[in-house]
Amino acid sequence: MHITVPTTAGPVRGRREGEVTAFAGIPYAAPPFGPRRLRPPEAPEPWSGVRDAFSPGPPAPQPGYHPAMAGLLADAGEPGEDCLTVNVWTPEPGRTGGRLPVMVWVHGGAFRNGAGSLPTYDGTRLAADGVVCVTLNYRLGAEGFLLLPDGTANLGLLDQIAALEWVRDNIAGFGGDPDNVTVFGQSAGAISVTALMTMPRARGLFRRAITQSGAGHHSHPESVARRVTERLAALAGVEPTREGLAAVPPERLIAADSALGQEIARAEDPSLWGESAGGGTTVLPVVDGATLPERPIDALAGGAGRDIDLLTGTTTEEFRLFLVPLGIAPRITDGVLDGFLAGFGLDPAEARAAYSAAHPGASPGDLLSAAMTDHAYRVPALRVAEARAALGARTYVYEFAWRSPVLDGALGACHLADVGFVFGNLSDPLLGPDAPHNLSRRMREAWISFARTGRPDTPGGVLPPWPAYGERRSVMRLGDDAPAVQEDPAADTRRLWETLRRPLSGK
Repeated sequence: MHITVPTTAGPVRGRREGEVTAFAGIPYAAPPFGPRRLRPPEAPEPWSGVRDAFSPGPPAPQPGYHPAMAGLLADAGEPGEDCLTVNVWTPEPGRTGGRLPVMVWVHGGAFRNGAGSLPTYDGTRLAADGVVCVTLNYRLGAEGFLLLPDGTANLGLLDQIAALEWVRDNIAGFGGDPDNVTVFGQSAGAISVTALMTMPRARGLFRRAITQSGAGHHSHPESVARRVTERLAALAGVEPTREGLAAVPPERLIAADSALGQEIARAEDPSLWGESAGGGTTVLPVVDGATLPERPIDALAGGAGRDIDLLTGTTTEEFRLFLVPLGIAPRITDGVLDGFLAGFGLDPAEARAAYSAAHPGASPGDLLSAAMTDHAYRVPALRVAEARAALGARTYVYEFAWRSPVLDGALGACHLADVGFVFGNLSDPLLGPDAPHNLSRRMREAWISFARTGRPDTPGGVLPPWPAYGERRSVMRLGDDAPAVQEDPAADTRRLWETLRRPLSGK
């Protein structure tokens, strides 16, 4: 059964299956290539007649994953120029003036990979539970996050804002409430959402935010962003200008970006690369003073986004996804571990003792994973929660503790393991064959409750009362066992970071 809904660029036809209608590949902006390359997004060309919205648009150009990761992380498919599209799932298509909460997903992938059309992000289950779910693509890598000499920056974030403007202008026709939009994302998507909370151009486009495994520290100041642009352009063999970079095919910029990542990983002075030290990322959101006025954690501590409700959290063992499949964990020696701990600003002996006490019998690789998880994910998320609590801005914090059985259980509760549970899509290869449906039901109910009301718990629901984060440091633990609130979990290792990863305001 096909259903047609009008949009600002022309009507689109979706496909209804059961109680949900899906619309795929709707342009929210014009293709960002040709004369539009490396420029802010522009409105899509209107179409005449009804446009079939049966297939997702192509993903943005991207390199794909290392072979060791390819079996665990879904490939986005063949990229293409008409990549700035959204997908919509709704139980009430065509109900103009609808009042369903809207959930807009921003995908992760280290700002270099991913797409809103990956199977794990299929919004059918969320829509069947009573929301309008939207997923989107945005420009990645050099196309989306270089700082150009004329000041152009954060094109990928501007794409996300353009998608949110499309939601504002069109979602009522799909049954959604444009005044009740929750933006949610994971990893680079969560970093993006945190940035959006502080960006003047995004103000008023969403009411709530959910950030999974990504917070407000990962951005580049202008000095590092300029260094990234200049070095990437040199590796591509062109001048670091819009004209120079736009003259080469995307594949060449992708190859240069990959080469830059390898250079950063080998850098003798990691401080030159800021939050990208280590090479896990190259490009990041740029604090350009215009589109992104401050580092997001600093802006939040100063009061930005305090009117936006926030649900944030991390997985217990985030970094195992990056150490285990690549075979890095067994190669970590005591000396390597101490070097990393010192590089974080920790006292190696004190930190090793605290992490060893928290993880009895752990190898140096296991201890490094725990410290890296804290440095990159847990502590930044807690800094956001602390800063907002000091301002009276409502924030709820979770820890996802379910351990994947994949790779003989070595992945644990790793980065990305939570996403399939939120969407109700448990065939994700990271989850193994028997992922618990009850956990997915609890998480969907919490996420949807938050999108509907600003609170993740509901009277008589599947979760116990969930206090906002504050002096008691309340965190909802979601795992194999019954969900439970813990106060200041893993306090001994958290205290190691007491003076580190702080916002500039010191709040």
